[in-house]
Amino acid sequence: MIRIAVLASGSGTNLQAMLDAADAHLLDHGSVVLVVSDRSDALALDRAKLKGIPSVALDKKQLKKARFETELLALLGAYRIDLVVLAGFLSILSGNVVRQYPERILNIHPSLIPSFCGKGYYGRRVHEAALERGVKLSWATVHIVSEEADAGPILAQRSLEVLESDTPESLAKRILETVEWKLLSETVEHYCQLLEYGMDLNRALQAQRYPGRGIVCGLNEEGKSIVAYFITARSEHSKNRRLVADAGTVRTEAIDERLVKDPSLIIYRAMDTYETKLVVSNGDQSDTILSLLAEGKGMAEALESHTYEPDAPNYTSRISGLVDFSDGGAYTLSILRRKKEACERALFPYPQPRRGEGYLIHTYEGDGNPLPPFAGKPRQVVLKGSGGEIANQIWKSLDESYRVALCVRETDLSVGSFELFLINAESGR
Repeated sequence: MIRIAVLASGSGTNLQAMLDAADAHLLDHGSVVLVVSDRSDALALDRAKLKGIPSVALDKKQLKKARFETELLALLGAYRIDLVVLAGFLSILSGNVVRQYPERILNIHPSLIPSFCGKGYYGRRVHEAALERGVKLSWATVHIVSEEADAGPILAQRSLEVLESDTPESLAKRILETVEWKLLSETVEHYCQLLEYGMDLNRALQAQRYPGRGIVCGLNEEGKSIVAYFITARSEHSKNRRLVADAGTVRTEAIDERLVKDPSLIIYRAMDTYETKLVVSNGDQSDTILSLLAEGKGMAEALESHTYEPDAPNYTSRISGLVDFSDGGAYTLSILRRKKEACERALFPYPQPRRGEGYLIHTYEGDGNPLPPFAGKPRQVVLKGSGGEIANQIWKSLDESYRVALCVRETDLSVGSFELFLINAESGR
């Protein structure tokens, strides 16, 4: 169940629509667990109290913006919020808040974005502008919040016919009652379903019959660092390997050396450490990253000398992870993938990992010939259980005909101790 915080400044009718949708089982994949307002007299707070939902006023008249956002982020963290919904919330959130919840803040705006939106377009002004323009249809839009006002990706839009007799007030009322209330609840439910699907590690892996090589980084519910690396393969050459551990180093090893054609693509250090940092990868780029860490350099510099693998026609992507145990388990994932015959170098930093949450990245986007490279950003997943339990979850979720090897490292950040859990298809464990 996705935990939702609703931010509202006024009467809270969109909040009420979400609560009514939940009562009618039209919002089943998300639950409103917190309501916050930037006004102490907002009726939205009363609506929340009637439903027994914690409600907090962070009055902008008394708090400076920086303190307001600091307290807001503390609340969202304390209530373990997965999704923030702005429902008639008139304060513009800074980039600092948006970056803490990337693609996790939704807003509803009473116009057809990109028309009548952005700075200064809220409330009555939106409908005045629509009527002044003489539009025949007016709209509501639900979008993901970005650092620029009303500029994030659009999730849903719905229209309503403008009447000749409409005033800004009547148009606003009809859009609110006939479009916004239903559109917001429907979109939030759909988005929660997507988040819940993406957050479930088992389903995320089962959805990809052939993910290739994959990395998961994050924190489990106890706050321990979890790093997983798995190998799935189709060809006899690629299947001819296992993962072996020597202290904290995990590497690949050929099962039958007579079958090895190109060791450079299948033999490498999959996991190793330098001081308080752990590197995980699907190739020899791990050597370069570890070498440059020793020189005081970073992951981006290390990957400049690498590209995707030269295994035409698949051009397997190179994926890597860098975890800093001295910084609360903060981590960065990266992928070097072929895009329009060039190498795209993408880095995805997660500087403030949350308990029970991680991100998954893998080399292929399913089966095919040639194999399609992983698309988009790493997928968020829930990390439940110990390292051993997570290892079993991953192994059972991988297609039995393709799975080759898996390693999960669980690190106790408070003392620095770790455990390794290895499973190889050749032995079943």
